[in-house]
Amino acid sequence: MMETAKADTLNIKKFDNRMLMGQDAARMVGNKLRELLQTRSYVNMIFAAAPSQNEFLAALTEEEGIDWGRVTAFHMDEYIGLPSDAPQGFGQFLRTRLFDRVPFRAVHYLNGNAEDPETECYRYTKLLHQHPVDIVCMGIGENCHIAFNDPHVADFEDPHWVKVVDLDLACRQQQVNDGCFEGLDEVPNYALTLTVPALMSGSHVYCMVPGPSKADAIFNTLCGGISAEFPSTILRMHPDATLFIDADSAKLLTKGAAFSLESES
Repeated sequence: MMETAKADTLNIKKFDNRMLMGQDAARMVGNKLRELLQTRSYVNMIFAAAPSQNEFLAALTEEEGIDWGRVTAFHMDEYIGLPSDAPQGFGQFLRTRLFDRVPFRAVHYLNGNAEDPETECYRYTKLLHQHPVDIVCMGIGENCHIAFNDPHVADFEDPHWVKVVDLDLACRQQQVNDGCFEGLDEVPNYALTLTVPALMSGSHVYCMVPGPSKADAIFNTLCGGISAEFPSTILRMHPDATLFIDADSAKLLTKGAAFSLESES
């Protein structure tokens, strides 16, 4: 069973479990890709790297009828200072789950080991401007971050498109909770991230957020005011964004949602 709702302009789709959620999200993204490729030569996409995206990414690689050779890919954040082949690196995460599984036209990696991080931010910003973003596939962190825009650095009117940020404790602890690192002392303190305006520049945004650890984040995303204190609330202002949640991440919504989920067949 699927339930739907709307919070401001944000479309919401709730599923019984994360597998169904990921499969439906992949179908929607696949349909949008096929649609766009009918009328244009190339499509540009941004992807998030996190365990919350696993079901979606696996299903997306199985979508048929997509000419991946006309799709250019970016990823939205990267740790500073991890070895380039570290499994926790977001470029490496996406390489193994997506970028090496379908034949993209090009994949542009953020380099967290660049000699000058500011120069790397400029390089990636230039690439994003050269390839205007059509589709963003993302998640939401436990503290409502999007990419690595934690509340203390998130800026809805950020003048930058890519920047260096320090990661707050909740964000770093999430990486341990997700099983990406064995302890907090292993999690890098700094990262490169696409900013909120860069993410929201995408014409179509799909946000996949399953699991019980995200229940507070989903409640705060949907049930309060729109504020950089909860960066993911900006999704409620995007003209074409869809939030995919499961029963676990949606479990607090009955406490005061300003909308009601309606069942669909």
